[in-house]
Amino acid sequence: MKVLALTRYAALGVTSRIRFLQYIPHLQQANIEVSVGHFLDDRYVGQLHGQGHGSFGSVARAYLRRFVQLLSIRKYDLIWIEKEVLPWLPAFPERCIRAARIPYVVDYDDATFHGYDMNSRAIVRRLMGNKIDRVMRSASVVVAGNDYLGDRARRAGAKAVEYLPTVVDLNRYPIGPPKSAGVFTIGWIGSAWTARYLPMVEGALHQVCRNGKARVLLIGSGPVDLGGIAVDLQSWSEENEYAQIRQCDVGIMPLPDNPFERGKCAYKLIQYMACGLPVVASPVGVNRDIVEHGRNGFLASNTEEWARALEQLRDSAELRESMGKCGRAKIETEYSLQVHAPRLIAILQRALKA
Repeated sequence: MKVLALTRYAALGVTSRIRFLQYIPHLQQANIEVSVGHFLDDRYVGQLHGQGHGSFGSVARAYLRRFVQLLSIRKYDLIWIEKEVLPWLPAFPERCIRAARIPYVVDYDDATFHGYDMNSRAIVRRLMGNKIDRVMRSASVVVAGNDYLGDRARRAGAKAVEYLPTVVDLNRYPIGPPKSAGVFTIGWIGSAWTARYLPMVEGALHQVCRNGKARVLLIGSGPVDLGGIAVDLQSWSEENEYAQIRQCDVGIMPLPDNPFERGKCAYKLIQYMACGLPVVASPVGVNRDIVEHGRNGFLASNTEEWARALEQLRDSAELRESMGKCGRAKIETEYSLQVHAPRLIAILQRALKA
């Protein structure tokens, strides 16, 4: 089978890397030959991490690059698409792929459709509000990272919907000893874009970190104002992220309970738990499935609950260790590349026959 993967990003883009690129060696072992055509390049991702947005030139090159990629689709047996072929344009490329009698699989790990159907501009809602529904409806298979996304695909009339969570490669997350003694460290990993959620827990962090009893480590956020809390800022890199997370005693994931956030796949929680950390998260979307409250972490809805959860973990190394072990076990059985690579192989093979 010859597959063209049309990803949103190149190697530095976390969603493309974990939903597509990390699977390729496993696909190759199953005699599935994958060619990758990215939309936005690593220069654009670097701009996002540095300044929160990409340049016009990077975006223009991305559209030109994607149009060139589309000229080669007849060389492939199957097209594997991340979200949509051309963002902010109608679903014409997907219709052309179907007209050429080439099946396609489309993958979602967030609520891309809400960027259109809930857009603040009426003209976008009117012209593009149903775009992702049309993309889903024409796909041979829609691969959804959680039930919220899968339910949307079914309502859109998708022919087949498969659940495939976001996962980690256990080979990149070896089991190690607990963090050495030191100041209790509350960790967060993400980007400048997702760092906008951190002020939600500012009050709890102030309470937990009072008198030097804890510190906050932010990986990949860029500068963040948390009302005077001393924050250790570290730049993200793929090769260092495991070691960076392992500096922490707990991983956090605050989220507002909004439609777009309900579509997230909680990759940071999965990373924390793969590193053997307990977690504290907002009870939003798939977070409720991943976090078993009181077993591998805590779900917290307000400042009081966030502070209480973090204080319990701060004050008990035994609790941190037991929750961390439970979390790691869950990742090994439910959220690992080793478990889900065979499932993806089967999905792509079935799509070719659809």
